[in-house]
Amino acid sequence: MKLGKIFFTGCVFILLIGFSSCSKGDDPIDPLLSISVDELTFPKGSGTKMIDITSNVDWSLTSSETWCTASPSSGNSSSPPVSITVEENTTTDSRIATLEIIAGDLSKEITVTQAASDLLILQQTSCDISAEGRDINVDLQTSGNYEITIDGDWIVKKELKSVIDKTETFVVQANSSTLDRSGIITFTLNDITEKFKINQAGAEAIPADKTGMESDAVTLASKLYMGWNLGNSLEATGSETAWGNPKTTQELIDFIKASGFNAIRLPCAWDSHLEDKTTCKIKDSWLARVKEVIDYCINDDLYVILNIHWDGGWLEENCTTAKQQENNTKQKVLWEQIATYLRDYDEHLLFAGTNEPNVCNTTEMSVLLSYEQTFIDAVRLTGGRNAYRILIFQGPSTDIEKTNTLMKTLPTDNVPDRLMAEVHYYTPWQFCGLAEDASWGKMFYYWGTGYHSTTDPDRNATWGEESVVDEYFALMKDKFVDENIPVILGEFGAMRRSNFTGDTLTNHLASRAYYFKYVTQQAKTFGIVPFYWDNGVTEANGCALFDRDAHTIFDSQALNALIEGASRGKYPY
Repeated sequence: MKLGKIFFTGCVFILLIGFSSCSKGDDPIDPLLSISVDELTFPKGSGTKMIDITSNVDWSLTSSETWCTASPSSGNSSSPPVSITVEENTTTDSRIATLEIIAGDLSKEITVTQAASDLLILQQTSCDISAEGRDINVDLQTSGNYEITIDGDWIVKKELKSVIDKTETFVVQANSSTLDRSGIITFTLNDITEKFKINQAGAEAIPADKTGMESDAVTLASKLYMGWNLGNSLEATGSETAWGNPKTTQELIDFIKASGFNAIRLPCAWDSHLEDKTTCKIKDSWLARVKEVIDYCINDDLYVILNIHWDGGWLEENCTTAKQQENNTKQKVLWEQIATYLRDYDEHLLFAGTNEPNVCNTTEMSVLLSYEQTFIDAVRLTGGRNAYRILIFQGPSTDIEKTNTLMKTLPTDNVPDRLMAEVHYYTPWQFCGLAEDASWGKMFYYWGTGYHSTTDPDRNATWGEESVVDEYFALMKDKFVDENIPVILGEFGAMRRSNFTGDTLTNHLASRAYYFKYVTQQAKTFGIVPFYWDNGVTEANGCALFDRDAHTIFDSQALNALIEGASRGKYPY
């Protein structure tokens, strides 16, 4: 029994050993490795991106460059996503790092590329040029698209490029002023800014020339017998004939002279005749045309007032602090060109800085004074005869009452006794310009003592008659004339209501003729030089004296009244 038990136990032991030696042993695990990306791209700045590493064994990650790091840099099958972080690239070259992931005998690589830092280098940062102006080149290197801004409206870029090692070309215009000037061209690429400074010399001052400019303002005013406006012609925006009048000819000006006028006011537009809106360069052809019309007048020994008229309203509708700097720049550039081009005329040519600048308060008045000062300074700096030319400044809105109350100070001039003031007169408006009844007042058909209608009393003037003419003109005499500043009545007139018939028309035209005679006579009596406003319109509610096509008199009654008034009025000089 005991022997059998031993034998059984031994057999079991042998069986277990045999079973164990016949079973399969533990085989090595085959490693697996996969990554979510095989390349990463970063901009120049520092940053982080995530990648996934999948493996069934432990893995490790190394970077070839210190500026590119991983966290975690090792892990196993249960590791979270890996953060790949790069530092900011401050160099101007792009750069590459290689990430190597090893799991067992497997490995994979990720290529990390980082963009270069922005490159913007100017090969030179300034230049000095003469007053004549020229093209300048700015050489630069850049790694991207940059922007250009220019401080100086006399500098104009020709072309914008954004390719490495290129040249930008700029046009520097001639400096007609005798003052030196500087401008800045700024190049900007993201957060990089480079500046290029242009220093331009002032023009050599043309010596003042008093030849033919002997008359001071009072003396010259005494020579202006009666003036006429070439209205709705050179100031018509777009073209000289845009507002219905024919092109001005020598024959028309000859006829105006023969009709009794010895001075012509030339309202003129300039903004619609610019070659370049950015630089305010006036077309040479327009300057030549204006000069041609001036020559028509000078040929007839007429005195000429040339202005910047309404001109789209860029100045006279914007006597505001918001537009002050921009408009002063434009005012200066325009008058430098106009005055330089017309510099050689003698005292027969006068310049007026604006037309009817819209001003209602003291702030707007201060802006207007800056515009007028810019005008005076710009003309004087062109030298030659312009150093002595008679210049005309305008009252606020060219309104007599506003001028008397708002114009506390005057623009200054470095040449004594060479300024004139200008106002306009359309008072009362119900008689002069109101074409239909308004809520604030009715049309007046009849004006002046002895010219009121007994059959149509509702249309008689109720204010603004002779006493007001005298009162208003006396204000201008006290404010200006008595201070040796003559006053130009740059515009006055009253519409011709020719749509009437019978006694209404007859009486209206008679009172209108009386208005012209009285205003003209009293203007001269108070030291104010009258210029009749003629818009060339011969239809109802127009104010033409002449048929400009036929060169004939259209309204002899009005013309005779003006000439008679001018002959009766005597300047107090």
